[in-house]
Amino acid sequence: MNYWLFKSEPDAWSWDQQVAKGDAGEEWGGVRNYQARNNMRAMKIGDRGFFYHSNQGKEIVGIVEVSAESAPDSTSDDPRWDCVHIRAIRPLARPVTLEACKTEPGLEEMALVKTSRLSVQPVTEAEWKIVCRMGGVEP
Repeated sequence: MNYWLFKSEPDAWSWDQQVAKGDAGEEWGGVRNYQARNNMRAMKIGDRGFFYHSNQGKEIVGIVEVSAESAPDSTSDDPRWDCVHIRAIRPLARPVTLEACKTEPGLEEMALVKTSRLSVQPVTEAEWKIVCRMGGVEP
């Protein structure tokens, strides 16, 4: 299994909206960055990800699962853009802020800390375990 982080501005798409989609999940469309798109192309069904509120809150608030592999993005007629579908698994017991990640040993190289603008990022297994512990959930 691989791990990822999905960023969303909560006023555009929030954790609560993701949860409301239930098991059907939602297309993670609208991404227009080649590196983020390539990350989605590498995802497999069952991969897990953190759901991160950017701009407002700047915190990891939940865990999602890839429910459909990369396919054409319905928000674009341009064939270059793909996206996956994700579904909410569970909220974190305690949101994990960007500031907390920046000071936590073992997260110094985390993409969220190093390349914070990338909207879909890889997360290592070690980083996954650390953030889950910080958030009060089992990895």
